[in-house]
Amino acid sequence: PRHIEVQILADRYGNIVHLGERECSIQRRHQKLIEESPSPVVGQELRAKMGEAAIKGAREVGYCNAGTVEFLLDQEGNFYFIEMNTRIQVEHPVTEMVTGVDIVKAQIRIAAGEPLDEEVTGASLYGHSIECRINAEDPHRGFRPASGIITGFHAPGGPGLRVDTHVYASYRMPPYYDSLLAKLVAWGHTREEALMRMERALEEFVIEGVPTTLPFHRIVLKDARFRKGDFDVGFVERLGF
Repeated sequence: PRHIEVQILADRYGNIVHLGERECSIQRRHQKLIEESPSPVVGQELRAKMGEAAIKGAREVGYCNAGTVEFLLDQEGNFYFIEMNTRIQVEHPVTEMVTGVDIVKAQIRIAAGEPLDEEVTGASLYGHSIECRINAEDPHRGFRPASGIITGFHAPGGPGLRVDTHVYASYRMPPYYDSLLAKLVAWGHTREEALMRMERALEEFVIEGVPTTLPFHRIVLKDARFRKGDFDVGFVERLGF
């Protein structure tokens, strides 16, 4: 199956919208490594059905916040509820890039008692976005977490790119917390353009001092099956990692 999640925003006045889906099937040990929006296999009809299901679930429990409703999707297009994450997700920039909605700002406004504004209620998907989670992990050793001092750091730049990070040269990566170093996000008018921008950005990204998942992402981006959108939650294991 594939792992598909739907981003929703709900205010205290009964207004609930969904901002499309995110494809989250590239993962190891049930932890996401690459996310994209829209999913290569979700068309308008299926998107509407999944969005409607997400909104219905949120309305039934009186939900008020940003949230993510997660589903498994089989090859026949049937989807099954997994869980709901009642928070901002790591991969929320993917949705922000294709909708133009600042999800963090929207969440703060909801908490302040404001209704969803037209920027949110009128949002639609435009283009394609993909995110690679750059972790301090060794992909050739079972994604073993690493710690140490970052001796070199150079983030890529250019049209359609976004880098969310707290890291800098001389930063000490502690062993106590999550291994995430940076989120590299690429947007394009089409999926192919987004992939091309991501591929270039991964080649330009330099992090020295600790092992990272950069080599893994470069391998995935060059894989023919991934480029065609032919993958599911077992993809990483079949790739040999």
